[in-house]
Amino acid sequence: MANSASARKRASQAERRRKANASRRSMMRTHLKATVAAITAADKKAAEEAYKKVVPILDSSATHGLISHNKAARHKSRLNTQIKAL
Repeated sequence: MANSASARKRASQAERRRKANASRRSMMRTHLKATVAAITAADKKAAEEAYKKVVPILDSSATHGLISHNKAARHKSRLNTQIKAL
């Protein structure tokens, strides 16, 4: 347990960040799964709509340091290639 005021503050900040990161990560994964599901179902229109929703979420996750910029770019590239192949 934190004993000093500064340690208590750091612990509470870390907990707030942990919760925010968990929420962002969950949202990102949910949208990725929805996009992959639309691609698997071979529904090009739904896949394109899902892709439009997931791109800003991936960019935001990369900006906030949740994932690397390279990982976001890799996801976007692979999803876009799969959608074009439908």
